Amino acid sequence: MTKAEKLRALFNKKPILKIVGAHNALGAKLIEKHDFDGVWSSGFEIATAHGVPDANILTMTENLDASININTGTHLPVICDCDTGFGNALNVMHMVRKYESVGMAAVTIEDKRFPKMNSFIPGRQELAPIDEFVGKLQAAQQARSTVSGIMIFARIEALIAGWGMEEALKRALAYAEAGADGIVIHSKSDSPKEIFEFARAWQQQGQDCPLICIPTMYYTATAEELADAGFKMVIYANQGIRASVRHMDEIFGRIAFEGSTKGIEHEIASMGEIFGLQGMSRYCEDEKRYGTSSTEESIQALIPAAGDHRYQTELSPLLQDKPLCMLEIAGKTLLERQIELLRSVGIKEFSVVVGHQQDKIKVEGAQFIENCDFDSKKSAHSIMLGLDKSFGKTLICYADIIFDKQIPELLIQSTYDITIVMDRAFRSLPRRDKKLDLVLTNDSSNLKPTRKMELERFKYISKIGKIIDVSKADYEFIGMMLFSKHGLEILKAAWSTVQKEFSNKRFYESPNAYSASMTDLLQFLIDRGTMIFGLVVEHGWSEVYSLDDYERLKQYFTENKIGAPSLSS
Repeated sequence: MTKAEKLRALFNKKPILKIVGAHNALGAKLIEKHDFDGVWSSGFEIATAHGVPDANILTMTENLDASININTGTHLPVICDCDTGFGNALNVMHMVRKYESVGMAAVTIEDKRFPKMNSFIPGRQELAPIDEFVGKLQAAQQARSTVSGIMIFARIEALIAGWGMEEALKRALAYAEAGADGIVIHSKSDSPKEIFEFARAWQQQGQDCPLICIPTMYYTATAEELADAGFKMVIYANQGIRASVRHMDEIFGRIAFEGSTKGIEHEIASMGEIFGLQGMSRYCEDEKRYGTSSTEESIQALIPAAGDHRYQTELSPLLQDKPLCMLEIAGKTLLERQIELLRSVGIKEFSVVVGHQQDKIKVEGAQFIENCDFDSKKSAHSIMLGLDKSFGKTLICYADIIFDKQIPELLIQSTYDITIVMDRAFRSLPRRDKKLDLVLTNDSSNLKPTRKMELERFKYISKIGKIIDVSKADYEFIGMMLFSKHGLEILKAAWSTVQKEFSNKRFYESPNAYSASMTDLLQFLIDRGTMIFGLVVEHGWSEVYSLDDYERLKQYFTENKIGAPSLSS
């Protein structure tokens, strides 16, 4: 079906069609998201987006280009506001051919003289003679490819110009007889009374040409009331751009006044929402399938660094004026060293979740995401906040660990949806005065591996958390994990459920969902049947928990030569 055929079918299918105005593809996508029946390519919005008056300043080409942009952004039929047809009857013929050739569903022309003035501006509202406008309608029908091709709507401005109900009805009858596919009756009254009066008179004439209205001023009328009055289409012509102008103006004002975007981030769309509207996920899939620049799947890295680590008694004196991730280790901060190591294995995009002393966190090449509630909302919340902006394969690395390059190199080769890194050597190390994140596994020998490396290094996890008996635990979770695109979708869906069901009650080892650790969320996935695998390592990493950890790491990175002490947990 062409979009014109789709629109004709909708007229026969629904009691009233609900159409919303847009000036670009983004607006069209949002309209389609909310299940409206079509998009109005609004002359008012297009002119406003260009920063000029709605008074035939823009050319037909400029309006057509905007309509094409709208049409390519939606599966919905697009109805185009074509003012007076951009000239005389011959201009109208040219316009119809152009708009039909690019797949528009309908064009609307109004019975004013060129150049028109916006209907809600007092003063000049000059109407064209009826015969002249009838000629335009006949020319438009002659120009379209078939009788069932692009629809042609006639917009009556008699009520706008103050010529009265009788003149409006007279023009409507003439335009319907001339073959218009729909009659748009326009009004500047703040009450729907006169358009209801017009609809009653139209029905008394026995006309079946569909009636269309634009309730910009009489906005209290509901779609149901309009349908009951006999209207087949209602067009909300400009509310979108008016909403965006108001909100942008408020947001820009606050940024100028406050000197940052801290106070407004929760009021604006997330980057993840924008990526969704852009179709970024599909783009990345197509790039992977058809692209020639690279055959490797890109991986993003997320580093949750929002927490306050001053509870770590030995390190507390070092953390009075900086967060843990900004501790200097042989000339570079812990965060810089993490990003440097991850970049060396091919990761190029980095996000850091910040909270405690966030103004002290500085690193090049990373995007910062704020956890405003870091005191009460812990690691799971921070990580999920960061993942809101992720849409593909993602490596998560806790901010309090450092590691050899080989660990992320092995991890990114995993073909599983969710993989964590776990160390078998935790029992051989001196006992630490903290509860470890421990792991129990099932024997993975019965699982069919996709390659030999997985049989040797990857184990299926049955339990994870701090309450596991250390004498029975198989491994220690080191604070690094990898999610495939599908794994990320599984995780986000689970978090949505957890927020609803556990916001005010115990969630595994935590009082509620928001104070939960990431291991709580991983255990929730395991209990729901999600297969999570662990990459087995032995040493090759270290947390930064004690003063001894810190001094050992400084020595390691200072020496950085053969014979330097190896990293160990």
